[in-house]
Amino acid sequence: MKLKKVVINKYKSFINEQVVDIENHITRFVGKNESGKSSFLEALAKFNYFENDPAFKFNDTFDFPKNEWKSFQKSGKSVEVVKCTFELDDELINTIDYDIGKGVFTSKEITVSVDYKDRKRYEGLKTNQRKYIDNLLEEFDLSDETLEFLKSAKTLKELIELCVQKEEAISVGNHLNENIVSNAFPWDNILEGHVVKYYLAPNLPKFWYFNEYYSIPSRISINKLKNEQIDADFTKEEFNTSVALFELANIDIEELQNAESFESFISELEATSNEITDEFLEYWTTNNNLEIKFEIETSIQKNGHNQIISEDKILNIRIRNTKHRVSLPLKNRSKGFVWFFSFLVWFSKIQNSEKGKYILLLDEPGLNLHASAQNDLLKFIAEKLSSDYQVIYTTHSPFMIDSAKLNEVRTVFDSMDPKKGSYISDAIEEKDSDTLFPLQAALGYDLAQNLYMSKNNLLVEGPADLLYLTVMSSVLESNGRTGLKENVTIVPVGGLDKVSSFISLLRGSKLNVVCLLDSFTDQKGKRKVEDLIMQRIIKAKNIRFFDDFQILMVNILILKICLIKRNI
Repeated sequence: MKLKKVVINKYKSFINEQVVDIENHITRFVGKNESGKSSFLEALAKFNYFENDPAFKFNDTFDFPKNEWKSFQKSGKSVEVVKCTFELDDELINTIDYDIGKGVFTSKEITVSVDYKDRKRYEGLKTNQRKYIDNLLEEFDLSDETLEFLKSAKTLKELIELCVQKEEAISVGNHLNENIVSNAFPWDNILEGHVVKYYLAPNLPKFWYFNEYYSIPSRISINKLKNEQIDADFTKEEFNTSVALFELANIDIEELQNAESFESFISELEATSNEITDEFLEYWTTNNNLEIKFEIETSIQKNGHNQIISEDKILNIRIRNTKHRVSLPLKNRSKGFVWFFSFLVWFSKIQNSEKGKYILLLDEPGLNLHASAQNDLLKFIAEKLSSDYQVIYTTHSPFMIDSAKLNEVRTVFDSMDPKKGSYISDAIEEKDSDTLFPLQAALGYDLAQNLYMSKNNLLVEGPADLLYLTVMSSVLESNGRTGLKENVTIVPVGGLDKVSSFISLLRGSKLNVVCLLDSFTDQKGKRKVEDLIMQRIIKAKNIRFFDDFQILMVNILILKICLIKRNI
């Protein structure tokens, strides 16, 4: 199933109903801090979380808008907090057609809503009970009289009641009770109850949620892990990620707790980490010289009489830099690195499951990553995740926005009005400048990358130099001679003193750079450029001066005179 639309109502800052269209691959939510982005993902996760976790159940005490909660309690009314519309895939439709007959169930989309008591309601169900009854009766060898009698039933409920009245029809009734009724919700429309319970509910996508709190700890107490001992030093999220690591490595916690030798466990963990690292480094271009190491130590606490009062096993996770040959505890690495590693561990919970049954919810992914690493993450989401899963994520970073796909962006804005709350809209409809800033920054960055810079860049001092060179190139080409190549972009740097900065920046982007400059009058600027040459950031042959070309200087002087006269 594909999620097509979400309606959220009366959840935290969403006081009024918000209707949100969801993209087939990636949907990106942008907004300021505390605007309601995370609340939207939380509500979706609680709609149908991928595992049984009390933290992902609706609770009106905490989730219902505070200024309306008392009146809601008194009213006793039911409020549908999340409503999702799904498009059924061909495989599921074909399975239903094969089992109950083609044309009996004709819905292509269904809508499922959930209220604060976790009760789900299905809408958009289209079943043809008459057609099903006709198809069913053809499978039984019945007399014309009995057949005519049973065909008077308009619903399955009526058919079952009629079957009791005819001995010849008992087999039909037994078939319905054993195959349909026993696998159906106790609804008036038995056929709809069967389709939902047996086909739709089991195939309803589950929501997988991840945020920065799911970071895996660098030291894991086996006692705490076994006893699910949650405290300030070992949060529920850290517990979940730690369990995922042990499950991924196929390690029995109790077996480890009682073991005297740890080599086999470390071997299992390192084999698992190697697999994660390979996947990790494919999209982590910041530093490819990292590997994950595991150590298990025995921790013994004694009292003043040297008596053992507690014993524990501790799993230490360390990151080794193979280039510098040093290792550090996981917690001492960058938060961005820990986030990416923890994400892959938690993602392993569903990675080997049937992919179409999960929708990924990422709350502020890569929040602590450098801009280039965020770009790596963006590629990971687009290339690795969205090909198999629908991905919905929140961000306020321009580097997590693909400016070519602004149609995938939804903006979240808190009106600060207690009667209006937060609202969600398409990017093009938003008017708040602060909310739009990441989109504008992403668009501006993309324009700068493509309009003012290219793979091959010729740096000049100012706009006048760009004008002279462009005009001279056009004159040469009009006379059948060679002008500037089309793949060269002339970049005015705004003065000789800025040349060294531009060279460093463009070189960092792995672009080809050549400079054509006036002679330096500022020795400080000249020294900076010479330092760049000594550090091999740019080759000396890639820096040329106008006075190296006497004919060029004469032509530029003539061109300047012509332009001045024309202006006069």
